[in-house]
Amino acid sequence: MVARTIFAEEHQQFRDTVRRFLEQEVVPHHMAWEEQGYVDREVWRKAGAAGFLCPTIPEEYGGFDADLRYSIVLFEEVDRVGASGIGWGMHSEIVAKYILNFGTELVKKSYLPRMASGEIITALGMTEPAAGSDLQGLKTTAIRDGDHYVLNGSKTFITNGWHADAVVVVAKTDPAARGSRGTSLFVIDTTMPGFTKGRRLKKVGLKAQDTCELFFDNVRIPATHLLGKENEGFIYMMKELPWERMQIAVKAMAACEAALQWTVDYTRERKAFGQTIFDFQNTKFKLAELKTEIQIGRIFVDKLIELLLDHKLDATTAAMAKYWCTDLRCKVMDTCLQLHGGYGYMWEYPIGRAWADARIEPIYGGTNEIMKELISRTL
Repeated sequence: MVARTIFAEEHQQFRDTVRRFLEQEVVPHHMAWEEQGYVDREVWRKAGAAGFLCPTIPEEYGGFDADLRYSIVLFEEVDRVGASGIGWGMHSEIVAKYILNFGTELVKKSYLPRMASGEIITALGMTEPAAGSDLQGLKTTAIRDGDHYVLNGSKTFITNGWHADAVVVVAKTDPAARGSRGTSLFVIDTTMPGFTKGRRLKKVGLKAQDTCELFFDNVRIPATHLLGKENEGFIYMMKELPWERMQIAVKAMAACEAALQWTVDYTRERKAFGQTIFDFQNTKFKLAELKTEIQIGRIFVDKLIELLLDHKLDATTAAMAKYWCTDLRCKVMDTCLQLHGGYGYMWEYPIGRAWADARIEPIYGGTNEIMKELISRTL
């Protein structure tokens, strides 16, 4: 593989620390978490103590003001070991950034230090039963009533939702406005009267990731918990989407690299018809194809990380990365599972779990069909 040049020595040292933590605190427990449908909260507190939560937020709010490459290292290492139950990315690099970039000083000081320590877990309430990739179809409303907003509606498929102590919720503050207009963002506590959590959803993959429905019945939100300006929420979401979609691409490439290595190792050991599976020409050619495509994806994603760090990454190119890398991830997992034969379909083999986990990626973060629609508008 071509040597990567985007990381400095301190990033590599951080990677070693993250890798040791995951091997000690996550990997031994992950299959048990998959059985119970959620990770233990204790691992969040341990991650906070180790500096793995919200590392890129300023020190005054509990972070380390680290550059984004530290979070990228975390994404890569979590996916490299197949720890799909860990929802740190949503918490640290999506929810925390909405609060940091658009919250009042009071809100930032109230939530961010506790997020960084792992004291509280957060989620993003965006998707609804009838509005997923099409955010313009939101039905949840937040109507101003004096010093409060009254929130009504529901959300579904919410990562970290069952564990969540606080949620950034997307709602219509002007229900009469068409399309994306009249949308606002709020940060709310899950203990507020009228807020209820639904059942943990049983998914095809990501079995250790607590995903649930959220319901709002006349939840009164202090007006101070509005993020940014009223009716500007869609604009804020569009500003954050390139980074959010790059996170998905980064994770996809790390998962592909891990799956390729698992498969090379397995096929060199497994024998059939008097030789190793690796020695069959079909196997070597399939693995050669995957290695080439993974290398192409890796170089592409690393280049986009450079653009991101220079604040030059546009939404269209991020959409390209999200769609292409997640499609590649599904292809890699399917091919690698096939080369594992029947054992690949067994849950105790990492490739089987990675295959199931991969299928959601062309769907969440905006479906790949939506990504292609966005890209096509620039033709």
